Amino acid sequence: MPSGFPTTRAALARCIDHTLLKPEATAADIENLCNEAREYGFFGVCVNPIWVPPCAELLRDAPTCVVSVAGFPLGASATPVKALEAKLAVQQGAAEVDMVVKLAALRAGDREAVVRDIAEVVAAAKGVNERALVKVILETRALTTEQIILGCRCAAEAQADFVKTSTGFHPAGGATVGHVALLHRHAAPLGVKAAGGIRDAASALAMIEAGAARLGLSAGVAVLRELRA
Repeated sequence: MPSGFPTTRAALARCIDHTLLKPEATAADIENLCNEAREYGFFGVCVNPIWVPPCAELLRDAPTCVVSVAGFPLGASATPVKALEAKLAVQQGAAEVDMVVKLAALRAGDREAVVRDIAEVVAAAKGVNERALVKVILETRALTTEQIILGCRCAAEAQADFVKTSTGFHPAGGATVGHVALLHRHAAPLGVKAAGGIRDAASALAMIEAGAARLGLSAGVAVLRELRA
């Protein structure tokens, strides 16, 4: 069993970003998300940028952090727009930003463009709070093995903190154990976040065993209840 493998419900909860990124989410939905995060002890809540201020307020005295997104879900925003999203999110209380890679450039092998895009977001977030973390969503199911490895190298060169499998919105699908293992092997020392389609405890634990340090789950409550049962 890998070092640091979660052996209790509480330990697994501290690996989970409790996620609600649906565009139709309401203020009531977001409040419920934060209440669940408190109750179950999740590491973070991951929300769209408009929900960062209320989440920061709702969780101000909780150990759960606020995670937001930039260039989500397509990665096709202009780099200054992604950087501004990241900067504003951190200013408003986000501790972490999950940005979507410039997917077209990555698939084309344009390393310089990918590194520049990530680096500007990293600089924007850490310019507000040097402890802010930036995760780079590679959308691994839309990439070849070689493109995934290049994405890992670009994220490391741009001084991001994590690579992440998926947005959960791409038609190609979400995280796989094989892709998590590939990221873990090629992104080190960056962390790995698995997200997209992880809906049960067996899948969650398999992702961690493959090398994920963090999980993005909309089904986090169900997963923990399954373990309790």
